[in-house]
Amino acid sequence: MFRSGPVLLTLICLFSFAPGARALELEDCRISAGPSYPSLKARCATLERPENPDDPASAPIALRVVVVPALNLKPEADPVVPLAGGPGQSAVQFYAAYAQAFEPLRRDRDILLVDQRGTGESARLDCPAEDALVEGAYSTAQTLQYTEECLAALPHDPRYFTTSVAVRDLEAVREALAYPSLNVYGVSYGTRVAQHYARRYPASTRTVILDGVVPPSLPLGPEIALESQRALDSIFARCGEDAACNERFGDIAKTFADLKAKLERKAVRIKTADPVTGEYTSVSFGRNEMAAAVRLLAYSPQTISMIPLLISEAGDGNYRPLIAQFQMTLSSLSESLALGMHNAVMCTEDTPYYDDTLIDLDALRDSYMGPMQLEALEAICSVWPKGQIDDDLRTPLSTDTPVLLLSGTADPITPPRYADMAARNLHKAWLLTGKHQGHGQLAVGCMPRLIDEFVRQESLEGVDTDCFTHSFVMPFFLDFAGPAP
Repeated sequence: MFRSGPVLLTLICLFSFAPGARALELEDCRISAGPSYPSLKARCATLERPENPDDPASAPIALRVVVVPALNLKPEADPVVPLAGGPGQSAVQFYAAYAQAFEPLRRDRDILLVDQRGTGESARLDCPAEDALVEGAYSTAQTLQYTEECLAALPHDPRYFTTSVAVRDLEAVREALAYPSLNVYGVSYGTRVAQHYARRYPASTRTVILDGVVPPSLPLGPEIALESQRALDSIFARCGEDAACNERFGDIAKTFADLKAKLERKAVRIKTADPVTGEYTSVSFGRNEMAAAVRLLAYSPQTISMIPLLISEAGDGNYRPLIAQFQMTLSSLSESLALGMHNAVMCTEDTPYYDDTLIDLDALRDSYMGPMQLEALEAICSVWPKGQIDDDLRTPLSTDTPVLLLSGTADPITPPRYADMAARNLHKAWLLTGKHQGHGQLAVGCMPRLIDEFVRQESLEGVDTDCFTHSFVMPFFLDFAGPAP
């Protein structure tokens, strides 16, 4: 699955193209997506940056820098730079999890990975991942106490862990490695970083791929519950239009509404084995827990395909499968997301720009998630310090740089209309939308090849994209034996 040449070949690939001497020494290393994942050969280094970029004398922080060398002996000079989502996810771990999807790009280009400050192994800003906080079960007072304890325990000043600072770090890495320009790929929150990098450093940006687009002018938060409800409605509608799914589950939307009402009246307590540790625990499962479970499941086609079955089982009183899926997803999220960095970004770049006059509270209350996430964010950010933000961070990107924008119609957080918003001022833009696809199109069908074509020729002119339009959509699970044939 993963290919890597011998050390000598790796060194040749790394240094054969450099137009100038590198200021950063790379050494052999291995990277992975986590403890249970295979490792990949790479070349690693650490770049020290001042915590406060405007004060060179401030305490240094270490940025983790990784280069996965191109397979070609004479690679192109401009690497591909994956920027992870969250905010709070590690770019190194993200790449390692999706390395196969980047293989067409890696034939002729290095992959440059930089754990954004506050994530991964770059001065990670973390807080204990309390399940109750993620589930929305904390009261406002508990959320405030948790946030204040988190702030007190942070090893660095969170005011310097924002997008505006991160793009300066990325440019410093580019200069240290003597790359003439970059091809940046951003997913989810990473699309905000990619757009701001292209705005601040146009001469350093060759192409941009935005996957699950966050428009710069849109603060994330108020629409999350509404978009997640729309995505869930579309999943239920697809099940209703699918003969096998409809026959097996009937009116799954009504089953879900009844389940939501039941759990809102009273949570159930279930003794069940933790799917990760195997330890038996007593779990309280109410409306908030169900909402968190469904929202997390609605992100990818693989877990979307299980939603009708899990809801049907819970509606019949068998909660364990839904709880198990929720626990596995939550465990993975807790391990991969640096909550301190997440809060540093959200409390600087999003919550200060909420317009109460535009928030439809009635629609929020009617959604399956309700206002719990918005209320939790507002509580956290009421005590979290605001950080550095460039004046133009929220300005729509206007550029001649070629930009590819990718969306999925079943995306529960960044719908296709967000890509339309971001594309309005782009002079060379291509938009592709996957039918019934979730959040992130990188690994869907022929997309790895299409992205490679886009980066190669700096456009999609003359490229047949129908292969993506007709991409495979995971069929619904009719039972626990697997998806329908």
